[in-house]
Amino acid sequence: MSRNETPEGVRWLLLIHQLPAKPAYARVKIWRRLKGLGAVTVKNSVYVLPANAETQEDFTWLVKEIAELGGEAFVCEAHLVDGLDDGEVQALFEAARDEDYAEIAAAARELGGKHTGEAGAEVATQVARLRKQLDDIVAIDFFGADGREPAEGLVSGLEAGLHKEVDAVTTTGTGSSPSSDPLNNRVWVTRQGVQVDRIASAWLIRRFIDAAARFKFVPGTGYAAQPGELRFDMFEGEFTHRGDRCTFEVLLAEAKLDDPALIAIGEIIHDIDLKDGKYGRAETAGVRSLIAGIAAAHDDDTQRLTRGAVLLDDLYNSFASTQGGKK
Repeated sequence: MSRNETPEGVRWLLLIHQLPAKPAYARVKIWRRLKGLGAVTVKNSVYVLPANAETQEDFTWLVKEIAELGGEAFVCEAHLVDGLDDGEVQALFEAARDEDYAEIAAAARELGGKHTGEAGAEVATQVARLRKQLDDIVAIDFFGADGREPAEGLVSGLEAGLHKEVDAVTTTGTGSSPSSDPLNNRVWVTRQGVQVDRIASAWLIRRFIDAAARFKFVPGTGYAAQPGELRFDMFEGEFTHRGDRCTFEVLLAEAKLDDPALIAIGEIIHDIDLKDGKYGRAETAGVRSLIAGIAAAHDDDTQRLTRGAVLLDDLYNSFASTQGGKK
């Protein structure tokens, strides 16, 4: 489930609890357990999770732990009516997960600056630890926070670098090699609810990589490519974030497109998508607003691609006339 797609009438589980002042470690223990479950607080001592069988069991066990520590707790299922709406609660979850993903991304960037060689085993251990931490966060990312994709790309990039040292081959996160596959007359599959990187990547594919490309929109995870399909900007995809590069940049590299105008567009898409200000082009804010406007005005993914293509055609022509423009 992506941002701004809170289901109508969603139900929540509320854990309301009270702990004694002593022992002092009890509060820390329960706080850590709540954090591990992915719960967020909506008021002092009131924590919330989206209601399903698994989260209900998690809270049930936690109630037992709180009682064993001398506290009191109960769980209720709620439908928000007034004072706080579903979208605001979802935003709390997304903010919490984005913070978690930002920590993973920062650690991955720091680790990416280290050289292997004699320290290779230590780096490999740290990368494995980061992967586990990331997987743990994904497991409690109930609404698909934006921060997952950059973090996933950075960790996958570290893993690919380790495999390259061992095997002398760059891998994709799925073990396949997209560059060895023909890129013509394919069905290109991506996540529903397309935003900036997917809109721009689809435009790049159809205009410069596969003129006969057909696009298919599916749920964000768990989709297995069918014969003749290639997945892009998906966590398991053949073409997706790698290292600190967005999908658009990965496609440029794989298709060996060194057009200065496309590189300039890639820098803009990178900064909008990864929000790291790496390139700082003057056009970025305007393009961000225009694409956000397209997404807000059109719910249909095909319409978003069509409208985005018009914008990107004009942007490309402008940059082509100035050899990529100036930063």
